[in-house]
Amino acid sequence: MSATFGNQIRVTLFGQSHAPAIGAIVDGIPAGVRIDEEKLQAFMDRRRAMGELATQRHEGDKVIFKSGVVDSVTCGAPICMMIENSDTRSKDYSNISLTPRPSHSDYSAFVKYGGHNDIRGGGQFSGRLTAAMCAAGFLCLELLRKKGITIVSHVSRIGDISDVSLDTLAPDPELNEQLKHSAFPVIDTDAKQRMTDAILLKKQQGDSLGGAIECAVYGLPAGLGSDFFGGLEALIAQTVFSVPAVKGLEFGAGFEFAAMSGSEANDDFATDAQDNIITSTNNCGGILGGISSGMPLTFTAAFKPTPSIALPQKSVKLREKEETELIINGRHDPCIVPRAAAVVEAAAAMALVNADGFIL
Repeated sequence: MSATFGNQIRVTLFGQSHAPAIGAIVDGIPAGVRIDEEKLQAFMDRRRAMGELATQRHEGDKVIFKSGVVDSVTCGAPICMMIENSDTRSKDYSNISLTPRPSHSDYSAFVKYGGHNDIRGGGQFSGRLTAAMCAAGFLCLELLRKKGITIVSHVSRIGDISDVSLDTLAPDPELNEQLKHSAFPVIDTDAKQRMTDAILLKKQQGDSLGGAIECAVYGLPAGLGSDFFGGLEALIAQTVFSVPAVKGLEFGAGFEFAAMSGSEANDDFATDAQDNIITSTNNCGGILGGISSGMPLTFTAAFKPTPSIALPQKSVKLREKEETELIINGRHDPCIVPRAAAVVEAAAAMALVNADGFIL
């Protein structure tokens, strides 16, 4: 099944955007892990649509445990989590059932499923399912936290406006805590205001904006991961690229490597005051040969603009094979990037708890 990931901690997503519910089944979480449901809800709220920068579809995103948890403690059985869909407006999608939205899954899903795909809200291809991904990712984040491993992210770019970068050599506990409790995590407050203004302008124009999320993993020990298909880049790429709208991913210096010489790109080895082996720079993003080096693991994910925009677009009537103008109705995000920070963290956590060498 395409919506299943992992060997050690196996995560299966289910549901559709306008189905009665979405959810996740997580198998492999050991017994005895206490689930702080207030912290879980706070994490879910970071992804939840709120305010004028997001869609006006308002869901509570309350996680309901159907199995695997007794009195807020895992019991060793597979954990089934359900999130109800309560604010759907399926009629908004009646005019696109046979006229696909540009850059959306509508056409490719129509072909794959013979026209039986659920078009409402994008069906199982919708970003709505990232709520279930966050619920599963929260459990994985708790397993990492118990090992002293922290994942933090921020909006590194909206359109042509960039934030300052996270520290790629050492954590900043105060900043990291601030970012983890923000619905729009940005380091530079001036950049955040300019990003907000840019999103609102595009919304007013009936358009949308893309952007990027930078993510860092602190406290990850050296030696996790494997070669080739089991490498950390490969695992993280699989989970992060499963997030709808992600179209680019780079680790460490990423595409900047293409313009570097070896002497510029290489991270020299050194020792710190405790005789730990470190690197003086971190262009490789904390991964060498697919295995963690002990330095912070860093990557950036690029998100395309929301394809459902209010401006007229060109499409084709699938039955008649006639070109036509498409006007999209409904409630859509002018920019999904601020809500995606928690999703990227969840995706990274799902990958890391499945890395070779990670002990539960």
